[in-house]
Amino acid sequence: CLDTEGKIHEFGSSWRNDNCNDCSCSRGGIGCCTSYARPVDYDKEKCESIFSKETCSYKVVEKNDHSKECPVHTWVG
Repeated sequence: CLDTEGKIHEFGSSWRNDNCNDCSCSRGGIGCCTSYARPVDYDKEKCESIFSKETCSYKVVEKNDHSKECPVHTWVG
């Protein structure tokens, strides 16, 4: 399989790409899906979500103080 970055992968292999997607190669081609959950139910007026490519995860924090995390009631992914 040849991925979008031009890298070759063997059939049956799996990897995480630079966009935090988990991918696998089969004789049918390459399949990828997100490796992280996205926060959808939180106080959007008081808080904001920040994505980290280092950890492939979101953190939801207060807009005025990023050291304070906000509760998230629903995640999708």
